[in-house]
Amino acid sequence: MHGQRIIEIALSTTRCLLAGASVLVATLCTGPAFADDDGRPVKVMIINMFGGTPFPFSEASAFTANLGLTESIPVRGLSPDYPNILCNSDDVCQMVAGEGHANVAASTMALILSNKFDLRRTYFLIAGIAGIDPHQGTTGSAAWARYLIDYGISWEIDAREIPGTVADPTTPAWPYGYLAIFPTDTTTQPWNSLPTIPTPYHSEMYQLNEALLQKILALTGKVDLTVNDNATASAYRGHYAEAKAKAPPSVIQCDTMAGDTWFHGIQLGERAAAWTALWTGGKGTYCTTQQEDNATYMALTRGAISGLVDLNRVAVLRTASNFDRPYPGESAWHSLCGCGPEGGSGGFVPAISNLWIASAPFIKDVVAHWDKWKHAVPK
Repeated sequence: MHGQRIIEIALSTTRCLLAGASVLVATLCTGPAFADDDGRPVKVMIINMFGGTPFPFSEASAFTANLGLTESIPVRGLSPDYPNILCNSDDVCQMVAGEGHANVAASTMALILSNKFDLRRTYFLIAGIAGIDPHQGTTGSAAWARYLIDYGISWEIDAREIPGTVADPTTPAWPYGYLAIFPTDTTTQPWNSLPTIPTPYHSEMYQLNEALLQKILALTGKVDLTVNDNATASAYRGHYAEAKAKAPPSVIQCDTMAGDTWFHGIQLGERAAAWTALWTGGKGTYCTTQQEDNATYMALTRGAISGLVDLNRVAVLRTASNFDRPYPGESAWHSLCGCGPEGGSGGFVPAISNLWIASAPFIKDVVAHWDKWKHAVPK
């Protein structure tokens, strides 16, 4: 009897272990559901790059008070500087992602994978300040993007060593030392040649949803941005020769260039314009320069692959805090640092202020007519 009892206990223990193992295997194999039906619904998620200071000294401050974002939700993996998502009772929320490619990618992935939010019908508004090409706009202007171009994924040769210089007198002479990684044309115009597509990076160029872009332009295109202008900005832009640089700020549509290196000057600005034209087949128009948007969008694409977000619901707004090059007679260094006798551009405060007033009609319309927006972009 004693031996039989030992066998029974052993069999019972084995059955318990097998049952526990089967539960564990099932959990590991199935994993969490792609979308959390219990997550907080969000109508609009605003993504800014820096906060921490009161209005009008940070991107986040342009939205926090105006939208009454008083509900604070901690999310693991966000920037230690901005560890909480802020929301209001209208289901409009805000994430401050941090600056640069690495920060925004990490923060956006943390948001998407947190399971605290249901983002499947959320409209994402990436909203920040930028430099602007004086051929396309002026300080304080608000530019809605169709194309996102990455400035940094490229080969670079120091401009003092490119073909056509003393270091390399071969022809044809290159206009600058940037070109695509493994361009298909290595002899005639390597700097003006695309690589074989798709590339391993998958993030050199994105095109946003045209229906959403046109709806936003219809809602915001006539917003008066001059209410936030100032005498310093007006006087500074008057030094430029370009008509669009001299004009008062307005809502415009043109495209944005992302890169961790904060470039500046006529030559690099011209490269940005050519790079945009190359990657968009001549359809895009470079106008703003910033450090984040392609990385943010890449993180959103990962979420879309998992069924967590809808890429047709992404909009990008950049307001111009400075020009991307000097005016005639000003050095590139003084234009960049604002530390010369010419002074600064005066564009920072108007750019921060105009983030809100240029996007408010869109945000308010989504909330007011959510019964339409939740299904798709309204006609």
